[in-house]
Amino acid sequence: MIRLIAVIKRDLLKFRRNPVVIAMSLLMPIVYLVVLGNSFQGKLKELPIGVVDQDGGKEALYLMRRLQAIEGGPRTFKLVLMSDQKAAIGAIREGTLKAALIIPPDFTRDYLAKKRAEAGLFLDNTDAISTATIRELMASAFASINVEYYPLRENPAGSYLRDVDLYRKVDYDQSLVPGVLIMAIFLGTLTTGAFNLVMDRFMGIDESYLLTPLKKGDIVAGLIISGVMITTLITLMVFSLSVLITSIPISGGIGKCGLILMVIVLTTLALLSMMFIFLGRIGHPRVVGLLSGFMNVIFFFPSGAVYPVESFPPWLKAFARVNPEAYAVHALKSILFKNTGIMAIYQDIAFLAVFTAIMMTIGIFSFKRTL
Repeated sequence: MIRLIAVIKRDLLKFRRNPVVIAMSLLMPIVYLVVLGNSFQGKLKELPIGVVDQDGGKEALYLMRRLQAIEGGPRTFKLVLMSDQKAAIGAIREGTLKAALIIPPDFTRDYLAKKRAEAGLFLDNTDAISTATIRELMASAFASINVEYYPLRENPAGSYLRDVDLYRKVDYDQSLVPGVLIMAIFLGTLTTGAFNLVMDRFMGIDESYLLTPLKKGDIVAGLIISGVMITTLITLMVFSLSVLITSIPISGGIGKCGLILMVIVLTTLALLSMMFIFLGRIGHPRVVGLLSGFMNVIFFFPSGAVYPVESFPPWLKAFARVNPEAYAVHALKSILFKNTGIMAIYQDIAFLAVFTAIMMTIGIFSFKRTL
């Protein structure tokens, strides 16, 4: 019994003397609750919808009131009034709008003349969740014109919403591929780079670095570059298997493949550099295991890989603006589903490059080249 109590006491003392493990054990469940609870809020909110009203008549005004009721009530929409149809469609292609409603000049006139009054709804159909919600609510708003505004006047033609998908159909399993690639990169950065340094420190191998003329920059840069090579190779293999499984059509030839490779390499560099800040001074792999789950929740779920960023609460949207995985997901979705070129994702590439430079600089300065 005494020996048993001694073992229990020793293990409890080890746990008490590791404040990082204690803090992570307490904080991680709360972080999971807050981040996951706000990343998947059920009903979508504040989806940016462009509206170009070229009519201005009674029916168009009534339709606008219905949309504003949705904007002010359940807040599913965030209406953006625009005057140019081309600019509205361009904003969809750039990713700043989820859809654009175009009300033509003869909308009210056709309705009052008992003709079919048509309006156009242009959709970013690469986001299946948002597209389904927008279609349903827009159809409901159009149906209410016939039922509520002129209850005593029958109009057999009524109003008609013609929705147009700007891109080819994207199946649900295909829409998950960008997130799968980001997950592969994240897992690769956890098993290379700074993690190898933690394992060397835990096993005492890192002491050999002190006997060499290697500088901090040499060690950090060398581990990051080797991590990039391994993680990129793994991610490309995951991408190839994902293409075979989901049958994503890859058009654009070498140029498109080059853009995908560029995004993968930059994302890997960004995450590996960031890992050195978090793991550069850690000496036990148990802490790495705790941090990995924490960081996965923090960075992956608010990235827009599985749920639209537009529906996040303001504080989570603000985090998404500095989350490297959010820029990587946007870039990969644009390349894979929208068949865009480098000009459509230059902001994503610029952010990842600047983020990498900042993280690597901080990682080198914070790295401890001592026992």
